[in-house]
Amino acid sequence: MATSAGRAGRPNEDFLGAVPGAAVLLDGAGIPGTESICAHGVAWYTHRLGGALLGRLSRDDGRDLVSLLAAAIGEIAAAHRGTCDIAHPASPQATAAIVRAHRDRLDHLVLADSFLVLDQVRGGPQVVTDEREVSSRRLCSAPLDGVVPGTPEYDRVRESCVEALRARRNQPGGYWIAKDDPRAAEEAVTGSRPLHDLDGVALLSNGASRIVSPYGLTDWPGVLELLAVHGPAGVIRRVRQAEARATGGPGAPVPDDATVAHCTHLPRSEAGEPLP
Repeated sequence: MATSAGRAGRPNEDFLGAVPGAAVLLDGAGIPGTESICAHGVAWYTHRLGGALLGRLSRDDGRDLVSLLAAAIGEIAAAHRGTCDIAHPASPQATAAIVRAHRDRLDHLVLADSFLVLDQVRGGPQVVTDEREVSSRRLCSAPLDGVVPGTPEYDRVRESCVEALRARRNQPGGYWIAKDDPRAAEEAVTGSRPLHDLDGVALLSNGASRIVSPYGLTDWPGVLELLAVHGPAGVIRRVRQAEARATGGPGAPVPDDATVAHCTHLPRSEAGEPLP
């Protein structure tokens, strides 16, 4: 496991944790103005939600991941509903990526734009993500095409694009994210694979996935090779090097929190078969 804050002096809004047989990665959405809506902040939200998920996963009671995420979202919403405007579109929210080995299978869940990379024994990596936020962002940003940055017109159009994207959040036809409504968990991308089909699994926040896009430093098979040799910290180090080279350039991305977990010791019996 490795994590790195995007900017010095600001809290890391990602969360990463594990219990035997399961791991959770949350990528907090650092939306401007959140502090005036919620006194706790995004980092508080991701850490509380992550802790609630790990507590439920540690019970290993076989409940499906959607139910566990819904219950955790409800718990944290109740914890600050009385003090914060949690229904506001900019209240604290986070993506979610969860894996759990249960019986002879690896169950997984992704909500919004974090990434799971399933290291298959045969056929190369399978990448699992939720593309609806990216699609919504692309659609809502279309009016900015051709508008000159730094002009009053650009600022006006950009603000309308932001409002349009917020209107799509946790709405049919838009995208879904962990926030105040437990029902968002029902919209997650889920799946299950036999453990004997996998050599491992990696979880990456959006900030760490930049190594593939937009930086193009490697592809997903290359990410697994880099993890095998240099571990999660090696992936983040390459991302930070790319960000440093791009700093100050036109359209340079703002450095983001970056988090990676690499799970390689999947539960198996001594004979090499998954444990029952």
